[in-house]
Amino acid sequence: MKLTEKQLRSCMFLCGPTAAGKTSAALMLAKELNAEILSMDSMAIYRGMDIGTAKPSAAEQLQVQHHLIDLVEPDQDFSVADYIAAAVCRVQEVLDRGCVPLFTGGTGLYLRSLLRGLSEGPTADAALRRHWQQQSEEKGREWLHQQLQSRDPVSAAKLHPNDGRRMIRAIEYFELTGTPISNVQTHDSLPSEKRPRMVVWLNPQRVWLRERIRQRIVVMMQAGWLQETERLLRSMHPPVRTAGQALGYRELIAFLQQGGDLPQTVDQICIATRQFAKRQCTWFRGLEECTAVDLEGTETTERIVDRLLREDRGRSGVE
Repeated sequence: MKLTEKQLRSCMFLCGPTAAGKTSAALMLAKELNAEILSMDSMAIYRGMDIGTAKPSAAEQLQVQHHLIDLVEPDQDFSVADYIAAAVCRVQEVLDRGCVPLFTGGTGLYLRSLLRGLSEGPTADAALRRHWQQQSEEKGREWLHQQLQSRDPVSAAKLHPNDGRRMIRAIEYFELTGTPISNVQTHDSLPSEKRPRMVVWLNPQRVWLRERIRQRIVVMMQAGWLQETERLLRSMHPPVRTAGQALGYRELIAFLQQGGDLPQTVDQICIATRQFAKRQCTWFRGLEECTAVDLEGTETTERIVDRLLREDRGRSGVE
């Protein structure tokens, strides 16, 4: 399943690394354009993981209709294909209401799959996947990353050793087909005449983003992120596999289960988040369809949105 050319041309995409200010800009942009927001965040799909994923608040969701949030429990797997299928349905519903679908988030794989389509692959092999999962638990993620490196160096270069799920999927694909999954993930970029009306990513200065990330993590901890993680572990749907490896949650889960120093854990989350933001920027730079909106860090949300609207009107005038 994929978006039709007509659907895709009607969509807008506002992307960027974590803590870049996407949420506030998307809310203001949506009000100006009569748009509804479709989350493009691979962790916001999980119920109960609110603080750590910086999910839009209840008040923000009342201002503008949001979609693709709270789709599954934290103990459920949710593939890229599942996301695309859900997104296609929501896009058509938004269009039927006469509104603009505005995708907002930082998951580069979701963005590429929405723009260029999703590669077809072999059906998952449960036994093979369990084998590699067990091997990973026994020998560690670095060992698993080395196994991927020997089979698919391109995928290994893109995937962080903590991303066990995608590493296992890439190894599984190689074992089942004899070819690297990276060979079928190199879709050509969309020609200009088939692209959405707007695909942009906020590109803040590194020093500003570094400080913004730390400030946000401090606020999230003050808002009860640790307590939220503890509730998830005690719930009927404790986070496992994908959700349990979410940025920040994995460090807090380790702290709750193994003990340690909380300020040091917060520092670890800050470092991991900065590394994650760097990888997000690499994703967006690598997509020809995606235009960078360079930010100094002093711009207000109003100025950013005004700039986006002017550029959108300029493109519409040309067309």
